[in-house]
Amino acid sequence: MAFWNDKSLEPKRKHRWLMTISDIPAFVIKTTSKPSFSINETEHNYFGHRFYYPGMVTWNEITLTLVDPIDPDVSRKVLNILRRSGYVEPSEHDSNMLHTISKEESVAALGSIVKIKQVEHTGTGTDVLGTNVVVEEWELYSPWIKEAKFGDLDYSDDGLVEIELTIRYDWAIIR
Repeated sequence: MAFWNDKSLEPKRKHRWLMTISDIPAFVIKTTSKPSFSINETEHNYFGHRFYYPGMVTWNEITLTLVDPIDPDVSRKVLNILRRSGYVEPSEHDSNMLHTISKEESVAALGSIVKIKQVEHTGTGTDVLGTNVVVEEWELYSPWIKEAKFGDLDYSDDGLVEIELTIRYDWAIIR
């Protein structure tokens, strides 16, 4: 039987996912990219030919788009993550307390693992508690916010204000 006639086959769907990240509520996370990696290459020339060998793996950044509601104020939450990372505003800087952002504090501020879960459709794919069954779960290790953009304002646009985050992490696994 052809796969398109088999009603039990269900592909993973783009709109069925949840993300866990620090104290940012899941419902404000509008979009996210999934983890990806690149492999460096080394070239070797020999008698007019080129040969390539795989090198080190680099996990690429992910980007998130957040909606910024009034309550909870997600802009404020993102800035609090920055402060917990070790950032001190110049107005609060005390020359006796020199401090800079560290990886340890940045990872702790965001949470040591960020999770992206893709879930099955509801119905027969639910567990005994009636919650969605996770069909794919990515775990991003040692994540920290690399960049935050707090959106644009425009008198001619009645859309929602969005925040764009870029997150760097060391590696990812899939469960």
